[in-house]
Amino acid sequence: MAELATDHEVFAWDLPGHAQSPVFDEPAEYTRDRVLEDLDDVIAETGAKPVLVGHSLGGYLTLAHAATRTGASSGIVVFATGPGFRNPEKREEWNAMSRRNAHRFGVPEQAAEMNLQQDSVVMDRLAEMTVPTLVMSGSEDRPDYTGSGQYLEKKMPDARFVSIEGGDHFMHEGSHTAEIAGLIRSFVSRVSST
Repeated sequence: MAELATDHEVFAWDLPGHAQSPVFDEPAEYTRDRVLEDLDDVIAETGAKPVLVGHSLGGYLTLAHAATRTGASSGIVVFATGPGFRNPEKREEWNAMSRRNAHRFGVPEQAAEMNLQQDSVVMDRLAEMTVPTLVMSGSEDRPDYTGSGQYLEKKMPDARFVSIEGGDHFMHEGSHTAEIAGLIRSFVSRVSST
């Protein structure tokens, strides 16, 4: 963010139960759709048609926002993420793993509910998602993310996939910060010029 903020207006948004956002007791506050409504409010406050950037769960939510709100953003950037699962059994495997590992996420247990996949809305709408998209994954992250990135590039009309050599799941927070910011900056320039 600091790297991009030198020449762009940058807004950060914490998911419920993360960082400085409040922790709610009600499970309904942690659904994908509820979180996307919060993002709608943030976008409305900016008064702009932003480029949305999301990492991991934030990347999935960015894809879900684009899938369910056509034209709300001028572009999206996602990294270390995937589009979810069309196969109900694969979704349930993901959900079971997420529930087992909820204690590792460093957030209140109920906040981990946002990581659960209830449907295949992103997968089902990829071919209709014409928003310009930059997808990145690190070569040292889980291979699933490279496969997901290549899949998004293949299925979305205006997606480009970039593998970051030596990058891990948190590559944007350390060794590859400048490289990722440069890719985002170039992407934003391309989107702005069109």
